[in-house]
Amino acid sequence: MVKVSVIVPVYNVEEYLERCLLSLVNQSLQDMEIIVVNDGSPDNSQTIIEKFAAKYKNIKSYIKENGGLSDARNYGIKKAVGEYIAFVDSDDYVSEQMYEQMYQKAKERDFDLVVCDLNYIYPDKIVPAYSKVARDTTDIKKCMLNIYPAVWNKIFKRELFLDGIEFKKDVWFEDVEFIYRLLPRVKSIGTVHKNFVQYVQRKGSITDTVNRKIYDYIDNWNGIVEYYQFNDLYNEFKNELEYTYVRYIYATFIKQACSYDYSDYLEAVTSAITNVERHFPNYRKNRYFHKSLKGLYLVFFNKPIAKIYYKLKKMKKRKENLFR
Repeated sequence: MVKVSVIVPVYNVEEYLERCLLSLVNQSLQDMEIIVVNDGSPDNSQTIIEKFAAKYKNIKSYIKENGGLSDARNYGIKKAVGEYIAFVDSDDYVSEQMYEQMYQKAKERDFDLVVCDLNYIYPDKIVPAYSKVARDTTDIKKCMLNIYPAVWNKIFKRELFLDGIEFKKDVWFEDVEFIYRLLPRVKSIGTVHKNFVQYVQRKGSITDTVNRKIYDYIDNWNGIVEYYQFNDLYNEFKNELEYTYVRYIYATFIKQACSYDYSDYLEAVTSAITNVERHFPNYRKNRYFHKSLKGLYLVFFNKPIAKIYYKLKKMKKRKENLFR
């Protein structure tokens, strides 16, 4: 029986791929499969994959036409047979005890989902980060408020995927969109507070790129709202959905938009405010915003505050560049 299926999409990562695959084939967990999906990569990644597949029987190698990260993950999900499904980005790597300890945690109380912590790996430093799910829980609504919205620091019970849920194709920030559509299906979450995932920060990655695709953030969240409405989940999760929608659009989206020129930034701010007011015009009354200073900042967010925030971010960036 396969305990965990690990899905690894591959595209233009020959510099990082061997380290990633070594961290997977050296896992202490027995009975796991590693599904490597070459998403039409034009570099030498397939040569590396074939070398590992020839040596390690638990590596299953697939090649498909390029369709993007989401399409490659969806392809891997269809091939997976494990009790639990996990995802690893091929430029990252994981600790050797990760899947054994997370699987043990999952079986401890039949958790639907298990999360761990991570490290941000920079060229000159390592910065720990935490899942923000403080302890084992069945309070999924509370987890919606602050769960780390990535798939690669989690393992998912395979049954969560059986009715066809998959990643949205051709968008950026697909993890956030996927996680918030999945959470209403989750009954329990287990936690392993160890920094198993080594999240490599590299130039050219999506999180390091300035691009108009940043507007996928708004499109994704509008799609999440529609999903909750269509599936009769909206009223049950309205307060949590309202809080997370506004927090991501105003805090995360606006932060990303600071990388733009000032006129583009103001366009992004206008778009954010328009969408928030369209979906949640009364969000300022939401009780979750009144429990922290950050929440209160979002209550009073408007264009003048956004302009000040932009100037402060640019001043901070100039200062950082000055002392490099």
